[in-house]
Amino acid sequence: MKILLVGASGTLGSAVAEALDARGHELVTVGRTGGDIRLDVADPEAVGRLYERVTGLDAVAVAGGDAVFKPLSELTADDFAATLRTKALSQLELVRQGARHLAPNGSFTLVSGVLTEEPVVAGAAASAANGAVEAFVRAAAIELAPQRVNAVSPTLLTESVEAYGAVFPGVEPVPAASVAAAYVRSVEGRHTGRVYRVGH
Repeated sequence: MKILLVGASGTLGSAVAEALDARGHELVTVGRTGGDIRLDVADPEAVGRLYERVTGLDAVAVAGGDAVFKPLSELTADDFAATLRTKALSQLELVRQGARHLAPNGSFTLVSGVLTEEPVVAGAAASAANGAVEAFVRAAAIELAPQRVNAVSPTLLTESVEAYGAVFPGVEPVPAASVAAAYVRSVEGRHTGRVYRVGH
């Protein structure tokens, strides 16, 4: 399959790229600072240009998205808007515009995260964005068929414990390779409207 992978240069994205490459898929990687194509998918116009540039796609997978972490009392409207734009709306836009460019039986794999169900202090904006992604997946699945859409919801990555472990006290981390296996399941399987939870 020809797969567009957004966020391929990150910790999770690198593992997803390795897993999909090992399965013999052709990858086109996208990122703000690295990849075959460099652009910001939080810009709807950039997403449109992306789909004009990359044709013949069988699948789109997203493995990244930024979020603002601050105590609720310190979060501003701009913080919420930025988090929703970069973590949720960018992914929704990749599906909305991508549906007409993807193969008829193609698939989208989005990313949410453990904070949807297991919130932490200072994570309200991220939890809201993750929840939006998962709700969208369930709703979009009933309209996209025969195209498919799923989400992968990882817990804390083993590779990210040093950077983020303090935010997730007592959370059992999982290797990025285990999360990448869920991407393979979504891309190559036949499920739709599913959230694959890894490590939680």
